[in-house]
Amino acid sequence: MPIAIGLEGSANKLGVGVILHSPPPTSSPASPPSPHDSAHSDDESAFAQSKSNPPPVQILANLRHTFVSPPGTGFLPKDTAAHHRRWIVRLVKQAMKQARVQVEDIDCVCYTKGPGMGAPLGSVAIAARMLNQLWDKPLIGVNHCVGHIEMGRTITGAENPVVLYVSGGNTQVIAYSAQRYRIFGEALDIAVGNCLDRFARVLNISNDPAPGYNIEQLAKNGKVLLELPYAVKGMDVSFSGILARVEELAHRLEKEGSSWTDPATGAPISKEDLCFTLQETVFAMLVEITERAMAHVGANQVLIVGGVGCNERLQQMMGMMASERNGSVYATDERFCIDNGIMIAHAGLLAWEMGFHTKLEDSTFTQRFRTDEVLIDWRD
Repeated sequence: MPIAIGLEGSANKLGVGVILHSPPPTSSPASPPSPHDSAHSDDESAFAQSKSNPPPVQILANLRHTFVSPPGTGFLPKDTAAHHRRWIVRLVKQAMKQARVQVEDIDCVCYTKGPGMGAPLGSVAIAARMLNQLWDKPLIGVNHCVGHIEMGRTITGAENPVVLYVSGGNTQVIAYSAQRYRIFGEALDIAVGNCLDRFARVLNISNDPAPGYNIEQLAKNGKVLLELPYAVKGMDVSFSGILARVEELAHRLEKEGSSWTDPATGAPISKEDLCFTLQETVFAMLVEITERAMAHVGANQVLIVGGVGCNERLQQMMGMMASERNGSVYATDERFCIDNGIMIAHAGLLAWEMGFHTKLEDSTFTQRFRTDEVLIDWRD
């Protein structure tokens, strides 16, 4: 039974995961449990199998540590890389202890090759090379986006879904075809998560646990929907103009305060209304292009992955669209949708089982690594 350790550090989350692929059962497996009930890193194990036959997996450890910058600021690459260097050895030791495995049990060392922020990626790549040299285990460079998709498929049991990948660095609508994850549409400028994070800075919202999460909580109390640009261009989307406009509204709110009211109801405009407006607008755009991709490929399943995929309002809006098409939506909770080491371990182990490995001289990292560049030879 092969075991892999995965290192993820493409942004401000540093994750280390240990995963085991079990042999396929001889009899039909039970239905996979809800991802909300499946294993966390503390004391349980998660098993899942989809009908398109990725191997059953056992999550032995899934640890994460986040670099949190002060409110109103973002995380700088150099500071994030320093955080990763401080924590990586500690997390590897903790993960190995929690997984109850020894070095000789590990079959391969997987790391995020890209895409992501250069300096943090470099810190993790160096750590992976160190383990490769110390343990004499093969290296597997993993595409971050493919890691999200494969972990999402395995945890949820989605068969062949259209994938909406939404995070701080990426916004893509993806479908599988001929051993590639094909990109049908994407953000033309900034990612949706980056749009939300940057607006959180304007409002001076805390970055703990995440700016997007705190915007989501404020949006739940919003009642007034203001007008924002709606920038869908074919299958692609654009968020920079929306961000510029909502920033203008935030500055107006700061200047006018409670004297700024909704013309229809007379209710004062609040920062909760701004968060609500921003979420409703950008999520409607994402639902539109996802539905168009579903219609094109004839799919009735949607899988939402990436950090923004944790947003309950996005899941709700996507669910409304899917139900009208007699379809279904699959999503995971924060253990698997937010960047984590277990998804890198899982995707890397899938590749290793097909005979892939990364030579030491090729164990580089890159900020630009397209989802459709990767050969998905473990799928039909």
